[in-house]
Order: sequence, then structure tokens, then C-alpha cells
Amino acid sequence: MPALLLAFTAALGYGLSDFVGGLASRRTHVLHVVLVSYPVSVVLVALVAPLAGGNATAAAMAWGAASGVAGGLAVLWFYAALATGPMSVVSPVTAVLTSALPMLGGLALGERPGPWALVGAVLAVGAVVLVSKEERSTVDEGAPARFTAKVMLLTVGSGVMFALYFMLLHRIEAGAGLWPVFASRVVASVTVLVAAIAFGQLRFARGVPATLALAAGALDVIANITMLYALQMGMLSLVSVIASLYPAATVLMARLVLGERSGRVQQVGLVLAAVSVALIAGAS
Repeated sequence: MPALLLAFTAALGYGLSDFVGGLASRRTHVLHVVLVSYPVSVVLVALVAPLAGGNATAAAMAWGAASGVAGGLAVLWFYAALATGPMSVVSPVTAVLTSALPMLGGLALGERPGPWALVGAVLAVGAVVLVSKEERSTVDEGAPARFTAKVMLLTVGSGVMFALYFMLLHRIEAGAGLWPVFASRVVASVTVLVAAIAFGQLRFARGVPATLALAAGALDVIANITMLYALQMGMLSLVSVIASLYPAATVLMARLVLGERSGRVQQVGLVLAAVSVALIAGAS
């Protein structure tokens, strides 16, 4: 149960971070936002890590650094796919890969959740897809974006990298403390910095977007720390799908704060998410 509570907290942290970061990205380029939020997360983890103690081995640091590469590429490829492809396709495909691949990986490693927990995990995968599904708008219908081969590669690549991020964090042994997370955030920051230079976007968010980016970075730190501990305490196959429900938090915040109306598909996804969490928690 503690692992699932931590995974749920991670889902909230990821979802709120995406919501705040999304608000910032409406006012400036997403790379300008992550160029602020990622380094901030590095500083925050560096401040917290000594308090957490632990003894990080070379292997733990290597797994952390590898997860940073996966996380950085996942974000870059995901936003590149959204920028050129249909969001109604990109988001659900990325979501199903992010939630399903770690679950299958856990099962392949020998994890055996109870039957009801497994049913809940499968329902959670479906919930993630439905919550991530964007309703078609009149703009979409007038000039629909094409799901080209390039967009498909970016979409699949981002989903695989998001899933790989969870699986690499799972490889970090208990007792390593938070230093592997520090390594992960450093490498992820370098990854987005290189991308910003390559795309001529080496500019930092300022004003309100910068403030939002700072908040996104802090929430991201909470999410990554709780996710690490959840993966160390629980099954990858269950923890990953709970954490993958983070789009539900983003949708709820958009409804509560911005007054956005969620479509019927998303509403069904939110209900399904609640049912899946209840099933997994009840079986644990």
C-alpha cells in the first residue's frame, strides 16, 4: 500500500507539473520553459539529497543518468510530435506505450500481481488512453494535422522513452538515496540544453512563464522522488500504471482552474481511472 500511495503522489506531481508547465508553454516556447524548470529541479534535488542519506553506488548513478537521457528525449520527441501531428492520435498512442510497456516489463521480470490488481492495471492503461484523448475541434476538422511517418516515429519514440524512464528508475537499488535522481536531472538538463542550442531556442523563460516554470520544476522533483521510492517498494507492473495516470490530474486542473470542459471520452477515462486505482489498492 505505501508504494501505491507514493505512485499516486507521483502521478499528481507529474500531472500538476504538466499543467503548470503547459500554462507557461502557452506564452513561450516549451524549450524556454524546460531550460528553467529542469535546472531548477537539479538544484532542488541537490539540496534535498544530503538529507535523504543513502549510499549511491556507481551502478545506481549510471541507472540514474541513463534515465535522464530517456526522460529528456521523451519530452523533446513528445512535444515535437504534438507540434506537427494530430494531438488526438499522438497523446493516446504515447500514453498507452508509457503505461503498458513497464507493466509488461514487470510481468516479464517475474512479477505476479493478484488477479484483481492485474485487472485494475489493465483498466488503468485504458483510462490513460481515454483521459489523454483530445476531442476533435472545428479547427482540427478544417485543417487536420497528418500522422506522417516522421510523426509516428516521434510518437512511438517518446512513448518508449517515457516507459524506459520508469524501467530505468526501477533498476536503482534501495539505499542509494536521491543522488541517482540528481544524476538523472543533470543529464536531462544537458539533453534539453543541447536540443535548445541545436534548434536555435537557447532562451530562458522570463516573467510569468519563468515563475510557472519554477513551480513546474518543484512539482517535477516531488514526482520523481516519490516515483523512485514507489518503484523501490512496489512492483513495476503496478506502480508504473498508477503513475501513468498523471494526465487525469492535468485534465482535472484544467477543468477546475481554467474552466475547460472535458469531453465525454475523458470523463469516462476519469471514472475508469478511479475504478482502476480502487481495484489495485484493494488487492494490495
